[in-house]
Amino acid sequence: MDKLEEFWDIMLSRETEQIIIAFQGLSKEEQKNIQKHLNCMVLEDGWLPEQRTSAQTALDVIEKAELL
Repeated sequence: MDKLEEFWDIMLSRETEQIIIAFQGLSKEEQKNIQKHLNCMVLEDGWLPEQRTSAQTALDVIEKAELL
């Protein structure tokens, strides 16, 4: 598994602490790009319900932790 796959496994893990640590390790620009992609996963067609739920959980964690 490469680093990118590992990152997304963590971001979609629904594990609050892991999501926060992974997200904080990114630059502000990377954080904005990840947030945009997570929003796409939640709002756009083509994603499985489980993926949508995981993406929404990550967005909720990021917002609650005030990481942006």
